[in-house]
Amino acid sequence: MCDDFTAIEDEQALAARGLSRREFAAIGAAGLIASAVSAQSAAKELSLVVDHAMIKTPDGVCDAMLFRPERGKYPAVIMWPDVAGMRPAYEGMALLLASSGYAVLLVNHYYRVAKAPLLATMLEWRTPEGQEKLKPAIASLSAQGTARDTEAFVNWLDRHKAVSTKRKIGTQGYCQTGAFAIRAAAARPDRIGVAASFHGGGLVTQAPDSPHKLFGKSKASFLIAIARNDDARSPADKDALRAAAAAARRRAVIDVYNADHGWCTSDAPSFDNGEANRARAHLLELYKKL
Repeated sequence: MCDDFTAIEDEQALAARGLSRREFAAIGAAGLIASAVSAQSAAKELSLVVDHAMIKTPDGVCDAMLFRPERGKYPAVIMWPDVAGMRPAYEGMALLLASSGYAVLLVNHYYRVAKAPLLATMLEWRTPEGQEKLKPAIASLSAQGTARDTEAFVNWLDRHKAVSTKRKIGTQGYCQTGAFAIRAAAARPDRIGVAASFHGGGLVTQAPDSPHKLFGKSKASFLIAIARNDDARSPADKDALRAAAAAARRRAVIDVYNADHGWCTSDAPSFDNGEANRARAHLLELYKKL
């Protein structure tokens, strides 16, 4: 999870790269400008379309973006960003996935408090100002709210012209929202066929509705990609997840990756391109069966 331990490890990761936090932030700011331009160019070159959406839910209106091929119908994916929220880094990740033939809905899971972006980069989450900004947004989240949101997102996708309702829907979450992907699969077992958690937190708890206890309420296959430093702190979690999946008779690929918490997120200090690509390859193998 994104806690004090991962903050220390992020500092160590930057030091290993010979960068200070300020230098990394400066690089990130420049990168955001470049990525915004390159994302628009890439979308055109790949014949992709980006639709801005306002999706009504029982709790309000969620701002979101749909990344999709220009023509045809495709299986849909709900992408939940990490604790720092919907921002350019995840727009790039959604665009990359859409280029593989998916209609990717990137959502602002903090919509109850504010429109995205709340933060511009992951590094802002490590600042007092960033954490203060996100406190009310994090407090607005709940398991019940995630289930209601999933219902609204699935219904919206099934009405969209670019979505094939003959195919199942995928869902994926990162860090804080790894649990959201599992909850989404349990909320709409009729439509969600694959759920993936990347360096997700809070997957195994003592709560009656702990995510690992929800496998049996779904009809999905699962990819649980665990960071090595998360595994080092909670080594029993992977065993509990495997046991829960087996008991529920759900297909689940549960692996510890050779990278630290946040490795899939392109603006995180711990980003590891090689392991991110490996995780993406595993995900696409599952998504072929949607």
